[in-house]
Amino acid sequence: MAADKNASLLFSLVMTFQAAAMQQMGKLKNPISDKIERDLQQAQLSIDILDMLEEKTRGNLSEDESKLLKGILQELKLNYVDEIAKEPVAAEKK
Repeated sequence: MAADKNASLLFSLVMTFQAAAMQQMGKLKNPISDKIERDLQQAQLSIDILDMLEEKTRGNLSEDESKLLKGILQELKLNYVDEIAKEPVAAEKK
């Protein structure tokens, strides 16, 4: 029973940081302001926290939990690189 609860809590934690990072990259609207906002430093922090979580829990997660965390990290990092690549273009337009 506790394992199921902990699995659900881990899933919720990972999804919370995924949603935060996607909002911070401007990929999702901020539900509070209802606007697209970008803060790539904050997005990097959210990704770093998930990286730390993956490192600290390595060998302690089920196969499904590990796949979920690694998959989300891969998705976030690819999106982050995509957003960083847009930075010079945005700076040139100013």
